[in-house]
Amino acid sequence: MFKLITRLLLSAVGVMLVAYLVPGIMVRSFWIAVIAAIIIGLINALVRPLLQILALPVTILTLGLFALIVNAACFGLAAWLVPGFTVAGLGPALWGAVTLSVYGWFINVLIGDKA
Repeated sequence: MFKLITRLLLSAVGVMLVAYLVPGIMVRSFWIAVIAAIIIGLINALVRPLLQILALPVTILTLGLFALIVNAACFGLAAWLVPGFTVAGLGPALWGAVTLSVYGWFINVLIGDKA
């Protein structure tokens, strides 16, 4: 349970960091960032695999670059679902998804399975 809460709070910090770094992304408060982190996690677990399977032919044709669009769409869907978390278009959604992915990778490298 502690591991789950730690990862959730670190993800919320990541959402806040993305809102600070990427123009066009806004988060009203830390609690909105916590809700956004939960929704992003659920979308990445439930919706994104289905989208990746449906987009597989296009992803193969673009040598994997279309996967970035799928990630941006999932990020934008989370912003659409969470009031107080806004993304102003495809560009900010793309950079926000990439930034959050890099942050998540960095956190996983730092804490791994220790937390």
